[in-house]
Amino acid sequence: MKNFKRINDYLGWLVFAIATTVYFLTLEPTASWWDCGEYIATAYKLQVGHPPGAPLFQLLGRFFSMFAGGDVEMVAYMVNVMSALSSSFTILFLFWTITMLAKKLMANHESGEMTQGQSLAVLGAGLVGSLAYTFSDSFWFSAVEGEVYAMSSFFTAVVFWAILRWEEVADKRTGYRWLLLIAFIIGLSIGVHLLNLLAIPAIVYVYYYKKYTPSTKGFLLAGIISLLILVAIMYIIIPG
Repeated sequence: MKNFKRINDYLGWLVFAIATTVYFLTLEPTASWWDCGEYIATAYKLQVGHPPGAPLFQLLGRFFSMFAGGDVEMVAYMVNVMSALSSSFTILFLFWTITMLAKKLMANHESGEMTQGQSLAVLGAGLVGSLAYTFSDSFWFSAVEGEVYAMSSFFTAVVFWAILRWEEVADKRTGYRWLLLIAFIIGLSIGVHLLNLLAIPAIVYVYYYKKYTPSTKGFLLAGIISLLILVAIMYIIIPG
């Protein structure tokens, strides 16, 4: 299909607009009755929340709370807006991730081209997958309240999308900029929630299959290395 990339970009922003509209229309007007009240209050006053803390979330929450215009009754709503936008951007990167993976399955291995039918199937898979996740119960629930899970999902989505982008340009001299970006984003995500660290094994395997000839021994070794990286981050880097 001609202009596949352009259509792929437009449809990605379309699902982003759909998700943003839905989340804004269903946004929690105040604090949900659990940790959200604490997160919103500590973000607004830049105070210390419960361990292990979420400093980046609180800094960004403070920024969004400024849009309340000094009206304390709107502070919680604006922090909830931050979660809604984090979630809709998650849907955007999820769409692009699905279409990249589907394109690998469909495209001709020699030319890298797809027929019009294959292109439509790839784009359709992206639409169905991303919109299904948009309206899934647990994701929608976290998208409309001031908790860390929406922003954590956003970081996870960006990291996995970035490793797939690296895989496309891994043989180029400038390809390693994507790995640096991934390391930076993972570092930032620790200031929100540790969930993003679970993307590391997937990143290691994408790197392994791109750079090495697959084997059973190599597969197991890559898994062990990914676990060692997790242990180093969780028990050495973060506490230190």
